[in-house]
Amino acid sequence: MFSRVSRLYTIQKVLFTYGIDQLLMELKPSTALKVLSSLSPDRWRHNDSRNLPRGQRLRLALEELGPVFVKFGQMLSTRRDLLADDIAIELALLQDQVPPFSSGKSIECIEESLGSTVAELFAEFESEPLASASIAQVHSAVMHTGEEVVVKVLRPGIKSTISRDLSLMYVLADMTASFWSDGKRLRPREVVSEYEKTIYDELDMQREAANAAQLKRNFKDSNELYIPEVYWDYTQGDVMVMERIRGIPVSNIDELRARGVDLEKLAERGVNIFFTQVFRDNFFHADMHPGNIFVSEENPLDPSYIAVDFGIVGTLTDEDRHYLSQNLLAFFEQDYHKVARLHVDSGWVPADTRVEEFESSIRTVCEPIFEKPLEEISFGQVLLRLFQTARRFKMEVQPQLVLLQKTLLNIEGLGRQLYPQLDLWKTARPVLKGFMLEQNSPLTVLREIHRNAPEWGRMMPEMPGLVHRFLSSGALQEGLRHNPVRGDLLAKHSAHTDLVNATIYSVSAAGLFISATLVTMLGDEKLSRFLGVPVWAWLLLAAALWCLRRAFKSVD
Repeated sequence: MFSRVSRLYTIQKVLFTYGIDQLLMELKPSTALKVLSSLSPDRWRHNDSRNLPRGQRLRLALEELGPVFVKFGQMLSTRRDLLADDIAIELALLQDQVPPFSSGKSIECIEESLGSTVAELFAEFESEPLASASIAQVHSAVMHTGEEVVVKVLRPGIKSTISRDLSLMYVLADMTASFWSDGKRLRPREVVSEYEKTIYDELDMQREAANAAQLKRNFKDSNELYIPEVYWDYTQGDVMVMERIRGIPVSNIDELRARGVDLEKLAERGVNIFFTQVFRDNFFHADMHPGNIFVSEENPLDPSYIAVDFGIVGTLTDEDRHYLSQNLLAFFEQDYHKVARLHVDSGWVPADTRVEEFESSIRTVCEPIFEKPLEEISFGQVLLRLFQTARRFKMEVQPQLVLLQKTLLNIEGLGRQLYPQLDLWKTARPVLKGFMLEQNSPLTVLREIHRNAPEWGRMMPEMPGLVHRFLSSGALQEGLRHNPVRGDLLAKHSAHTDLVNATIYSVSAAGLFISATLVTMLGDEKLSRFLGVPVWAWLLLAAALWCLRRAFKSVD
């Protein structure tokens, strides 16, 4: 309890020292916050730091408060829907500048986690760390079998530090919502909750190793991205051992040029890797800042990336990926009505939103973007503008999309740094188009049927009874009677006959779908095929669709 009170005192002192109270005063504070500000000691107020620009003051305050607040600021820098641009840009400069902890503590943690001495585990172990960050630090080592590896060790006491600071962040969030007139709209408690999930994921080395393994599997045969090998027998919750990679830091442009690296191809590959991760794999590295990306030295004219640090990854629902790809395609085709309609259909904005009014707002904000050459258009800014416009129409914060936007901004900034003329849209469009074609292809439908066939087969005996009970339910018939059009139809035809027909056709369609799947799965290789699928499967699928159509017509 005493440590928390002491920490809260430190936080208050730092915030007032850097004039964060002035920043809040600019944003219509409540009377209670004005009173609280007036109670702070004068010695906290009289310093040169309060004369700096507001974004710089906030950045310096977070850096002084330590690694938990630094990472919180980094996360906030992606929330352009909440922050002014000058503050967000300054927070993006936050870096994990944390002194390394002693090698003795590293060795103690390694031996405790892996149950053996460092000498037994490694032929060589370098006590001086290669790198040190807010969550962990990295040492180089050599296995007894001769492989060079890196050993990532969680910072001692970081879990309790994060737990303590997070509890205080929730207190500050509640105060913000209560004492600041605009606090509730910004949903500060939800913002802290979003950060809590992210940072706790980073504390589990086994989770990070699993993320690395999944990414490596996704790019197994790729010459665009290499993921280091994980040594699972040497990986626990607090320690992870991975293959040591050697490459050129992607931020070292001069070195890349000196080695003759094709920067245009490298920039385009970075964009292609990101969109492939999002739309093909639905599993993307969400911490792709320059410190985590290297370039292989092996083939400068056909360059490949090497990625490290897999603590933060992102995924989207199938619906989000579908709507996001359609949104981006519609935007670059300047079909603003479709963009507005997609936001409503996806549930990102309320269902009662007036599409025409939303479309007009999107056009007003986004049309000036297309006055620029296409290679100068920022993909990240496109998403930002769309989200900012949607916020006026009560769009709920979508944490998964915020993580995507942050990663896209990183990738875009990196690509333009490597090759300023990079046309992001030219590179991304084929991936988006390919994703859309795949989602709507018959093969995808059959794959889904294939995947669900065992479960459908188990349910098959129950389907006639379930369908009949649904179609003959009193609620359904009552709804049909209250529908003027369908009420007339019911008056002319026998409801019982229609329901029986619908049941027969529905069950037949399900059976034909499953049969098509079984023919695809178990069919002889000698069977005639079209697009890799037996012709009999196509015929069964066509018959299933016909039965489905008849079923709908029976209750229409």
